[in-house]
Amino acid sequence: MEKIQIGAEAVLFRDGLRLIKERIKKTYRLMELDEKIRKTRTRKEAKLLSKFSYTPKIITFDDKKMTIEMEFIDGELLRDILDLMEEKKRAEVCRRIGIQIYDMHENDIIHGDLTTSNMILKNDKVYFIDFGLGFFSSKIEDKATDLRILRQALESKHYKCAKLVYENILSEYKNEKVLEWLKTKVEKRGRYKRKKNDI
Repeated sequence: MEKIQIGAEAVLFRDGLRLIKERIKKTYRLMELDEKIRKTRTRKEAKLLSKFSYTPKIITFDDKKMTIEMEFIDGELLRDILDLMEEKKRAEVCRRIGIQIYDMHENDIIHGDLTTSNMILKNDKVYFIDFGLGFFSSKIEDKATDLRILRQALESKHYKCAKLVYENILSEYKNEKVLEWLKTKVEKRGRYKRKKNDI
C-alpha cells in the first residue's frame, strides 16, 4: 500500500485499484469530540459518494477506523490539463461538468469545494472527488454558493480561460432558480464585500 497524498483532513493510500482515505486525528480537540467529528464526516462523505454516479465507486467504509475504501481513478486532475486543452475539447468537457453539477444539485448534493483539483478526467468522463466538505441540502442558496466557489476557483487557477470555461459550464446548468439566485443574491453579495474591502 502506497501513501500518495497527505491533506489537512485525511491521508490517501493507493492499493492497486483501490484508494483508501483515512481521516487524521486532531490532537488539539478533545479525544471524544475528535472521534465523533471524524466518524460523522466519514459516514457523511461515504453516503454522498454513494448517492452520486460521477464519483469513484465506494467499496466499503469503516467509521471506527475512519476510512473510506473506493475505486482508484487512474486519470488526470483537470487542474493540470484544462489550460492545455484545445478550445473545442475544453468546451465539451466543461459542458459535461455543467450537466453533472446540475444532476448533483438536483439530487440535493452540495460538493462544498468545487475546484478543478477535485475533478479527474479519464476516458472523456469527469469524476468528482473529495466530498469532505459536502452535505445534503435542497436550499437554492447552497447550490448557488457551490457555483460561486467554482467560479472563484477558476479565476484563481485558470484565469486565462476562466470566463469562457464558466460560461460553458453554466450553459448546461438547467436550474433557472439557482442561476437567478446566483446572479441577484450570491454574486451581488460578493461584489459588495470586495468593494468594502477596497475602502
